[in-house]
Amino acid sequence: MAKKRSTDSVYRIVDVVGISEKSWEDAGRRAVETAASSLRDLRVAEVTQMDMKVENGKVTAFRTRVALSFKYEA
Repeated sequence: MAKKRSTDSVYRIVDVVGISEKSWEDAGRRAVETAASSLRDLRVAEVTQMDMKVENGKVTAFRTRVALSFKYEA
């Protein structure tokens, strides 16, 4: 008889912020890729906020806040 796999799971959500001089998309990608180097089994990345750093009236950086969810290991 095959063992039934449990579908119950627990996830944690953390916020990370990526910064880029190019775009919000690049900032979000950097946030996810950097977090993925130390967090395993990332499942969902949700952009929760985007803003820009302004110096002397000019945009100098794009910042993207991302809520990442990852599964706790059993």
